[in-house]
Amino acid sequence: MASFAKLNSDNVVIKVESVANAVLQDANGIEQESLGVEFLRTLYKEPNANWKQTSYNTIGGIHKLGGIPFRQNFAGIGMTYDEDRDAFIPKKPFNSWILNENTCLWESPVAYPNDDQQYNWNEQNQTWELIDNS
Repeated sequence: MASFAKLNSDNVVIKVESVANAVLQDANGIEQESLGVEFLRTLYKEPNANWKQTSYNTIGGIHKLGGIPFRQNFAGIGMTYDEDRDAFIPKKPFNSWILNENTCLWESPVAYPNDDQQYNWNEQNQTWELIDNS
């Protein structure tokens, strides 16, 4: 199955749909994104809808099954499609976080502790705070 994200006028993902791979194949058996887009526009009777293909197996610019990564991240509702980067970018979780240009994921200004504990980000103090699970 192939996945497609429907974008609103601000390039924000408002829907994600699956389409059979056969729908994307042209007369030579080569997959074409445009065929999936046309299928969805026809299905929903929205000839001008903006659909972009996305890969369920891609996160942070890495294809988790070893394939070719596609548009940096799998699209989810509320994410933004960045035309210049040709990438889906999640919502910024905190004002202090910085976009990693390679992964198109947001990163905290302080590295997450590497000690197998669980932490929450404190934006006011810009620190990771240990979650007390006792």
